[in-house]
Amino acid sequence: MSTAQVERVELDQLVCWRIRAADSELLVAQQGAQILSYQQGEQPPLIWLSPDAAYQRGQSVRGGVPVCWPWFGDLRRNPQAVQAHYHQEQAPAHGLVRALDWELLGIDEEDDTVTLRFVYDTRTQPLEGWPRDVGLTFVVRLAQDLSMSLETHNRGDTPLTLSQALHSYFAVSDVRQVSVEGLQACRYIDTLMDWQELRQQDELGFSAETDRIYLDTPARLSIVDPGWGRRIHLDARGSRSAVLWNPWVDKAKRLSQFPDDAWQNMLCIETANVLEDVVQLKADERHRLELRLSSEPLVS
Repeated sequence: MSTAQVERVELDQLVCWRIRAADSELLVAQQGAQILSYQQGEQPPLIWLSPDAAYQRGQSVRGGVPVCWPWFGDLRRNPQAVQAHYHQEQAPAHGLVRALDWELLGIDEEDDTVTLRFVYDTRTQPLEGWPRDVGLTFVVRLAQDLSMSLETHNRGDTPLTLSQALHSYFAVSDVRQVSVEGLQACRYIDTLMDWQELRQQDELGFSAETDRIYLDTPARLSIVDPGWGRRIHLDARGSRSAVLWNPWVDKAKRLSQFPDDAWQNMLCIETANVLEDVVQLKADERHRLELRLSSEPLVS
């Protein structure tokens, strides 16, 4: 018998689901199939949600895990094969599905596990300027940890190239004190240094605005947070790239839904398929991007 609790809630203009299971709490919005927050037991949240978050239709919520698809970031910075599928002059940042309602197929409960299944079907909900036949499925599973998977099914009869990311905002005690394990020796593009390609030499810490695209990333990255005495693990499949971002002081003041000092308590690590790691699908081919989040205490 399931001991989970599932509650439909409305936050301003958005329909959401609050799920409690396995001593954890998860909040997910129907718009964008966006995970908004995630907390394990008495720990501080693992997923960061802005204190100034706005729950407005047609507008992605600041924080959580927005789904960026079928491109990431500025379309003009994507490979030409990704750009070629879009036929409008103005391309929104991070793709086309972040601020659209997905269909909730169902919520399954078993023991202390709850699984939500969302779909976005371009046959029934065509994407303006992007005339492709694709079925998207986003599955969120809350158990002792949190896992999510984004499957793209190219149902058209011609090849499809796309970039994408699970744009995860992580809650940290103080970004100046945390570090990221697993990126040593990885190549990265520093977008703040004229898109130069560099190589990570040591464990990554933070002392200024950061916006980097890491390539050939390992399956596991970890956030080490001494202030909260924990290590957050990100275990990915179907991804060989990751984007790390923190706006720091000046840019934070220009962001919407973002308090001026909020940069101190968040860090984005976006599990991605970007640049040379784009997804190329033949007719009737599928790709699945998966991410599992867990945490453990730091051993002193």
